[in-house]
Amino acid sequence: MAPKAAAAKKAAASPLPPPAADPAIGGDDMEEAFADDYDMPVIIKVKPEDQLDLSPVELEKEVPPRVLYPSNPRAPQNITQFSFKERSFKRDDQVDQCCWHFSMDGAIFLKESQEAQEQMEVQDKKQEEQDRRANDEAVDEDFDPPEDEAERAVKNPLRNQFNFSERAAQTKNPVLRERSWTTEPPPSTGFVGTVTQWEIYDQYMREIEAQREKERENEKGNKKGGQDEEREKKGGDQDPLYGDSMKLSMKIMERMVNQNAENEVYHDFKYWEDESDKFRDGDGTYLPLWRFSSEKAKRKQVTAIKWNPRYIDLCAVGFGSYDFMRQGTGVICCYSLKNTRYPEYVFNTDAGVCSLDWHPLHPALLAVGLYDGTVLVYDVRAKTKKPIYLSTVRTNKHTDPVWEVRWNVDESSGTLNFFSISSDGRVSNWLLMKNKLESEEVMELKLISGTSTSGEDDETSLTGLAGGLCFDFHRQSEHLFLVGTEEGRIHKCSKAFSGQYLETYEGHSMAVYTVRWNPYHMKIFISASADWTVKMWDHTCKTPVMSFDLGQAIGDVSWAPFSSTVFAAITSDGVVHVYDLHVNRNETICHQKVVKRAKLTHIAFNNVDPIIIVGDERGGVNTLKLSPNLRIGVQRTEETPESTTDEALQIEKMEHLLEMVTETPEK
Repeated sequence: MAPKAAAAKKAAASPLPPPAADPAIGGDDMEEAFADDYDMPVIIKVKPEDQLDLSPVELEKEVPPRVLYPSNPRAPQNITQFSFKERSFKRDDQVDQCCWHFSMDGAIFLKESQEAQEQMEVQDKKQEEQDRRANDEAVDEDFDPPEDEAERAVKNPLRNQFNFSERAAQTKNPVLRERSWTTEPPPSTGFVGTVTQWEIYDQYMREIEAQREKERENEKGNKKGGQDEEREKKGGDQDPLYGDSMKLSMKIMERMVNQNAENEVYHDFKYWEDESDKFRDGDGTYLPLWRFSSEKAKRKQVTAIKWNPRYIDLCAVGFGSYDFMRQGTGVICCYSLKNTRYPEYVFNTDAGVCSLDWHPLHPALLAVGLYDGTVLVYDVRAKTKKPIYLSTVRTNKHTDPVWEVRWNVDESSGTLNFFSISSDGRVSNWLLMKNKLESEEVMELKLISGTSTSGEDDETSLTGLAGGLCFDFHRQSEHLFLVGTEEGRIHKCSKAFSGQYLETYEGHSMAVYTVRWNPYHMKIFISASADWTVKMWDHTCKTPVMSFDLGQAIGDVSWAPFSSTVFAAITSDGVVHVYDLHVNRNETICHQKVVKRAKLTHIAFNNVDPIIIVGDERGGVNTLKLSPNLRIGVQRTEETPESTTDEALQIEKMEHLLEMVTETPEK
């Protein structure tokens, strides 16, 4: 069938109406027009039945493009990696959604391209040069040429069906040169950590809890007044009136105003010297300077005092109660000599404070022992007033008051730790782990009886434990430490032997409140007891070297940091007693009443300045300056060799005292 007939038949079968005739052209003209174009194909437009009828405006309207985004359904969405910078696990949201099934670097291009034409011209030129060079170097050979075309060799080249040619390039070969350096490897430190599944789970739970806490704070912030909303609209900038810089400026201004108001007291603190000491035979006096007090510590007793080892003007004071029938909350106040009106830091505790101690290398860490047996660790730099570490029943906390805490100077274990002693008869070591405190029992203080037989000793040791009240560690042999008990005995113990005492010293008849090693002589220590006596001991001898009866209940005793023979003790009648055994071995060189109608509880020497602070039962802390006769340190003469150190002279002074003292053994 002819194409034209087929087209006519298809047109007849089409349900579409024939095209309308143009009225400008007559019927005969139309037939002539179609007769002239009998070779033109017949175009029939077929319209689907479900096609939308759009207006010209809708047809001209631009349709937004649709973009296909690759998304791999098998790509992991919760990849977590450890960030060494932030020391925590971080989620990586950048997931590669592209999957490569096949990849190969190509080296071909189209023959019709300009680059291909240039390459073919270069190859033709090289071929011509090679043929010309071959003709010049050719040697005449005698051989019979092929007689006809059948004998001529025919080359059968391979056909390139894809119309591509291989890319080629010729470059100069570079001259290889080697240059090397030899350097010392930088110092490196290996870090190895093991992460378990439950640690990752705990970290996730902590992050979720922190996020919830942040949401609660945001909800509280949204409930504030219009001023806070305006600040948030401005960009969340911190209000300069309540910013950290304003707080620092206000603190400095407060110190300046306080020092201007108490100019005379600060002048006495720096320059006062009692000239009358020249006419006294070794005796001295105190000059009262300041009395620290706070409304938050009202009706509480001073139960602990400690100077900061680095910042010599800062001291921490713990408040609680020695009246065991009236126990309440406790307060820790950190006072500074630069501002005597108000404490620098204040921390509230759930129970009364019994002891505290600054870390010798990290001066911002403060260890605290409470009346309920809890031990705490505060960081005074933190903005929050809550402890960073807290002992609980799960960590085997003490069951009785913690009477003394002491940081461990030896950091060979790599973890910060401190020791504590309690009336429950245990000496514990607390390790500051990543998120909690862990305790290790150093020793249990067993009861002993000096007048019983060995069999009765065993029976007595099973009845209970001796209540520990105080302890002190040796300056050089850090494994040695002394323990004072409620029974009046002093035990020399070692960290290496937790089951027995190295030595027991019996000289007091009542509870021992304080034991302190001499800061210079490594054999001497001093003790204060409720039997109204202060005794000096040589740890190589069971009997005391010297004994001093003060006639009143003693609260505390402390060695002076500037002399090996000077110590101070306080009594319940409000008197501070200072002894210098190098000047007078029998009597005090100064005893002066500091407070009226109040008992003194604790005393501490400043490590640099010639002052002492004394706490009383009414919550006050008194600062006293020592006169020149009370702070005599090392005295050098013309006969003293220059190579002799001050510490050697202090030891020599104590040795001279021990030679002068005659021991009278009790019968």
